[in-house]
Amino acid sequence: MADEPIGADGVSALAGADAPVFETLVQMTLDTFERSGLDAETYLLTRVAALVAMDASPASYLLNLGAAEELGVPWERIQGTLVAVAPVVGSARVVSAARSIGEAFGLPLLPDGGKEEGAVT
Repeated sequence: MADEPIGADGVSALAGADAPVFETLVQMTLDTFERSGLDAETYLLTRVAALVAMDASPASYLLNLGAAEELGVPWERIQGTLVAVAPVVGSARVVSAARSIGEAFGLPLLPDGGKEEGAVT
């Protein structure tokens, strides 16, 4: 499992794989985007908000935030989305989302990698 690609590289690897389920999900996403009438950034930020509300898996964040990164969506806009949904979905969901995003992209939850006294790892 340690050899599996993470981050945007993982998205690229999935996109290049012979994976009918993944291809179906990509096609569904493209079809929904076209029908939404939203610009690409708003569409992806809305999806991030929905992922937080659903307590999504790291893989879901990997795919959606990987797409956001490719489109140049600033990280501050993603953080702003997490802040905006926090009062609605609750702090537990936002913390869970942060942990899942960290797992998806191989990022530590805390700046020092969780070595801070009393840190939860």
